[in-house]
Amino acid sequence: MSGFAVYATRLGPARIDYEDGAVTGLKILAEPAGPGEPNGLTELVWRQLEEYLDGARRGFDFPMEPRGTDFQRRVWAALGEIPYGETRSYGDIARAIGRPKAARAVGAANGKNPVWIAVPCHRVVGSGGRLTGYAGGLELKQKLLELEGVQC
Repeated sequence: MSGFAVYATRLGPARIDYEDGAVTGLKILAEPAGPGEPNGLTELVWRQLEEYLDGARRGFDFPMEPRGTDFQRRVWAALGEIPYGETRSYGDIARAIGRPKAARAVGAANGKNPVWIAVPCHRVVGSGGRLTGYAGGLELKQKLLELEGVQC
């Protein structure tokens, strides 16, 4: 079974896509959307997202199955290793996955991350700590980093 649900958050509407009991997408939308088909899984994700936004949660433990290439999944796994409140550069992630010259490819994979916030692509910054692209926009990226205590 697949579907989606949309929940209100302080950052805007959060769309949660699911298939076969696992989350395949989580994004903050620019505009409201229909409610979709909420279920126990989407309720769990929404509660964990709210706890994160309240500062009471530092990680997520709902079932996720982001769809992508092997390389993208390796990058996303490395993103999941970045501790709450810390950042890494694209080059750091490239080295972590054993591809030290692949910083640009890491950036592209980062931009394709379908499970925002839970797979913390917002914790990846440019060299020297500067804010660089984020699918949800730099304003959202900055809010997420500030929520985690990272000064941008």
